Amino acid sequence: MEFLSPVWLAAAAAIAVPLLLHLMRRRIGTRIDFPAVRYLARAEREHSRKLRMRNLLLMLLRVAAVLILTAAAARPIARLAGGGHAPTTVAIVLDNSLSSSAIQNGTPVLDGLRARAREVVSRASGDDRLFLVTADGVSRGGSRGAVLDAIDHVAPLAGAGDLERAIARAAALAREGPASARWMREREVVVITDGQASAWRRPVSVGDVRVIFHRAPGAPPPNMAVSRADAQPTRWTPRGAVVARFRAPDTATYRFTLEGRTLARGTAARDEEVIVRVAPPEQGWSAGTVELEPDELRGDDVRHFAAWIGPAPGIAVHREIATFAQSAVDALRQTERVVAGSDVGIAPADVAVRLPALLFAPDDPVRAGAANRVLERLGVPWRLGDLRQGEIAARGTAEGVRPLDGVMIARRHSLRLVGGGVADTIAMAGSEPWIVAGPGYVLVASPLTPDATSLPVRAAFIPWLTDVVTQRLFGDAGQVVHATPGAPVARPAGADVLELQGGRRITLTTDTIVAPDRAGVAFFLRGTRRVGALVVNPEPDESDLVRLDAPALTSRVRAREVVVPDSAQWGNALFSSSPRRSLLVPVLILALAVLLLESAVAGAGQRRTA
Repeated sequence: MEFLSPVWLAAAAAIAVPLLLHLMRRRIGTRIDFPAVRYLARAEREHSRKLRMRNLLLMLLRVAAVLILTAAAARPIARLAGGGHAPTTVAIVLDNSLSSSAIQNGTPVLDGLRARAREVVSRASGDDRLFLVTADGVSRGGSRGAVLDAIDHVAPLAGAGDLERAIARAAALAREGPASARWMREREVVVITDGQASAWRRPVSVGDVRVIFHRAPGAPPPNMAVSRADAQPTRWTPRGAVVARFRAPDTATYRFTLEGRTLARGTAARDEEVIVRVAPPEQGWSAGTVELEPDELRGDDVRHFAAWIGPAPGIAVHREIATFAQSAVDALRQTERVVAGSDVGIAPADVAVRLPALLFAPDDPVRAGAANRVLERLGVPWRLGDLRQGEIAARGTAEGVRPLDGVMIARRHSLRLVGGGVADTIAMAGSEPWIVAGPGYVLVASPLTPDATSLPVRAAFIPWLTDVVTQRLFGDAGQVVHATPGAPVARPAGADVLELQGGRRITLTTDTIVAPDRAGVAFFLRGTRRVGALVVNPEPDESDLVRLDAPALTSRVRAREVVVPDSAQWGNALFSSSPRRSLLVPVLILALAVLLLESAVAGAGQRRTA
């Protein structure tokens, strides 16, 4: 038995009233014998037992009446057998993540999951409320026919989705409804999933609902996948490389493409990293793929990448720092990454003439004032401050630039930002910026000499110089944004149109956009010119098809009750609650009967006394 208004049970303290009245009726006083009435003493002794029994019965009836009326005020309900199941709000979570498209025993796993979802709907009655929530958080509700139609049209996603968010959404739908009618309804969330371990990394709390799991039976199929495909660097000038890694039980046969043209083919060992170096004839932004032969899970056999391809930048090195910078530039010229020219300058900050340029602090601290005047003239919003001495390790912070871990700094200037403008910190010296960047400039707060910093003599200097010159200072190609299907991403500055695969264009009006729901490459446009790429790929963990067993799956959800029935008990686990009925009328009838009995007993006692 349950109570809808249990606060009224506190009124049961009123039973003290009949108890107190019963105690006050006890005769307390001095006993005096009168000879004339001594003959009545024997009759009184004979009837005293009957009087005590009657008074005790009256007390019990009055206490019972108070308790029963208190229970009636608390609105009791109870489950009664028969009459089908209780009206239930059922929210079905159908896991249609990428892993559900795997072929198991000749059919997609999702087909079996959809069949279980249809079975849940077929067992529902006209009094039940039905909802369907897919792994991407999209919910649908309505009649049995509408929900069945929605189940039939559920397609696998191109990524993992978000089962945690989907289950939280389903629990919220199960708890919906008028507060006055919630006591009549059960609340159930039915999670139908393949049980992929990577989708259940942390417990989900859903509150006062009952959760029933269906886990796809059997072992998952073997799977090969492309777990990585990146253009390195993002901007090829014009040479570059594609780096790929594969998940495979043994070996994998791969194919690299760029704009549909095959770049390379081969066979890779398990978890082997493959690097393909190319100098393609294309110009501007281009899209490519790394592909495997089709297997049981086709959605992760292709991974996309994007690269900007253009001419090598012309580099001009000032004679004051030619000792180290010129030798690094010569090494880049031999690999055709740069050429001699004037596209980008490398010079001390006090002698720079124009941007774009890689600027270093002057070797003589006295020239810091002249350097600041040049920085002001060039529109660079940073100024060289006090000279700092003492060894400290550099720490890289910017993405897209090779790390500077292990580089030591012995002499540097403090840097201060003046005015506004776009600014980015590439490397830190302790808690202070050491290398900063912005449109058309990169500024290093130390001279390019070994006594000031170990940067020019470190092996990382040439790769770092390559990234700075080709990725930050040469041209305005834009950037690559990586996303998973359907995920929100920030719109790059200056982009106003998104060009999807197939040529369809979407005008961008907000700072946050939603990535396409299918894997591929889209391009950001400014007017009609491409200024960046949006690369959409599934999560690498979605290729790991290992499944949780029933106890592990139960531990991932915190609810009023969590059930993972086997196939034989699946049907009995659904809609298992008997309907709840109000006991108010029977309790009131019982209270009336007790009051009538109390009146009868009290009236009989009064007549006997008279």
